[in-house]
Amino acid sequence: MSTAAATPPTEPTAPTAAEQVRSVIARAVSLSLTTQGQAYDLIGMHSVSRRGRITLHPQADSPLAAQVEHAPRGSLAALLEFTDITPTATRARVRARVRVSGWLAPDRRGDATTLRLDTARVTLSTPAETVEVGLDEMTLASPDPLAIEEAEMLTHLADAHEDMLAGLVALAGPHVPRGFTRAVPLALDRHGITLRCEYRIGHCDVRLPFPVPARNAAEAGEQINRLLVPQLG
Repeated sequence: MSTAAATPPTEPTAPTAAEQVRSVIARAVSLSLTTQGQAYDLIGMHSVSRRGRITLHPQADSPLAAQVEHAPRGSLAALLEFTDITPTATRARVRARVRVSGWLAPDRRGDATTLRLDTARVTLSTPAETVEVGLDEMTLASPDPLAIEEAEMLTHLADAHEDMLAGLVALAGPHVPRGFTRAVPLALDRHGITLRCEYRIGHCDVRLPFPVPARNAAEAGEQINRLLVPQLG
């Protein structure tokens, strides 16, 4: 009996849904919180642990702290929503929405007003689909290594490197319908860069995978240069 050769695993070309969620939450500075009969916009009042646990830090005299303090059974049903917006000026700037539902309760390890979220469900919505992300996947995943620096890198590419952007647009051109009026860098992660090609009406996105995943911002710059080498030679 012959034995078929094992197929080597293929290198991922995009983050997993859990990694996308962790990246969105890691770079978010604000969130919308809905509890029973109340809605809050919290800016700079949350943190995330290495394993993905979300903690809120409201003011001691805030209505939220009081609502949790007086909640039946010591916890309050809550829905947290994070909106991921591209830092560059383009159409339809919302790239993803993350919804995390669970129960808020006082975190005894923090100060008197620290609230922990015991997560029950996580969903990721993008223009392409909405998927539910398993809690174990969330715990095991990490934010993309470029998540925090992505905004600065994309705006710098758009504002200060027209030659590189033009080269990326030339690479993207054969993969999108003709007639787009401009292309804008939309997203960047360790696996590649995504451009948004805008038409008079509508747009489409094209992803350019890196030859090798980047481990940091410097390596991401190197991988973009590697994409452009055939055009520069």
